[in-house]
Amino acid sequence: MKKVGLLNFGCSKNLIDSELMLGLLAENGYKITLDENEADIIIINTCAFINDAEKESVDAILETAQTGKKIIVTGCLSQKYKKELKKEIPEISAMLGTGDYSKIVETIKKLDKEKFVYNICENPSYVYDENIKRQQITVGSSSYIKIADGCNCECGYCIIPKLRGKYKSRPIENIVEEAKTLTEKGVNEIILIAQDTTTYGIDLYGKPSLPKLLKKLEKIENLSWIRIMYAYPTSFNDELIETMKNSKKIVKYIDIPLQHSHPEVLKRMKRPVMDYEKLIKKLREQIPEIAIRTTFIVGYPQETEEEFEHLYNFIKKIKFDRLGVFEFSKEKDTYAYSLSGQISSRIKKSRKNKIMKLQNKISKELNKKMFGKTIPCIVEAITNDDVTILRSQKDAPEIDCLVYAKSEDSPVPGEIVNVKITDFDDYDLFGEIV
Repeated sequence: MKKVGLLNFGCSKNLIDSELMLGLLAENGYKITLDENEADIIIINTCAFINDAEKESVDAILETAQTGKKIIVTGCLSQKYKKELKKEIPEISAMLGTGDYSKIVETIKKLDKEKFVYNICENPSYVYDENIKRQQITVGSSSYIKIADGCNCECGYCIIPKLRGKYKSRPIENIVEEAKTLTEKGVNEIILIAQDTTTYGIDLYGKPSLPKLLKKLEKIENLSWIRIMYAYPTSFNDELIETMKNSKKIVKYIDIPLQHSHPEVLKRMKRPVMDYEKLIKKLREQIPEIAIRTTFIVGYPQETEEEFEHLYNFIKKIKFDRLGVFEFSKEKDTYAYSLSGQISSRIKKSRKNKIMKLQNKISKELNKKMFGKTIPCIVEAITNDDVTILRSQKDAPEIDCLVYAKSEDSPVPGEIVNVKITDFDDYDLFGEIV
């Protein structure tokens, strides 16, 4: 039986798609290898969210093509460039779209007889195959769970609805069952993801049902932490705030991508124009210890210096715990692609750097307030020189900060321990396990 390798690019949602494909292949007797040199066939699951992500995926395809191995390109890049990709890179052996992962086995079987296999729906509709057991390629204290896919929003800069189709939620019972399976494998933290987590369940249950899902997940005995990512601000209702406030397992952390603060920019982005400051104030009043992460886009078409300053002053006033900034990326087939008043790369970069310099200062100020406090942290790894690498409740894996601590004992990855903070820098904390 052929050995199959995989290269995954893009977000955590893509990672789960990759793990589902590998699970399907494993169930059908294929050998999975993480060593590209051993593989007969390499699946490259691609990202096409912004230009840099596209380039990374294309570079990987071109590099793999030089090995002479059979290449199956899946994900957003193949969906976006379904006609152009094979023409530009003839070494590609097969292409699957974003709604066609379940065809991975039949695709590989066809490659024995056909030189090129094409499995891409014109109008993608993502279906999470609940019968597949994910073959996890990342094993650790935390694991992502995709609670929905697709998107019903029409943000001016975003291609995702065209690549992933309409919003589709998974049933509560299936998500809970997956979470139980993960905890049985030793996972101590689950991270809920979707294009928009706060809208979860509206298509299945007639109303946003994230609070209901959270209450079911809380009952899982060996699960310690539940984290929510990609929360759309308009669906962040009182029920959800109350659920987070009263829970001992939902970490006091929320990721709300706001994208901008100025109402005119938000209108041009086709984003909701609402009082973000009021929402954040409410969150902090109801859940005083909450950490708020967000992301913003600078250099959106027609963004004036005044509009950018509005964003800068908004960030300065709010003091987000965690913050990321993207330079606007002009994506084909989006509303913003053909807007007049495109901003130069130089200005976009300058604006991004100005905000990140501000956030660096804010982060250090917030870290200073942690000095002397004892906080629960989840163990990620132990270094060769016996330094324990951890994350606090304020930090999601891979994108946020870390805590470094020394201990007389050797904690186990996944274990939650108390750390007394004895030092800090701009982003990370240092301490002792107590």
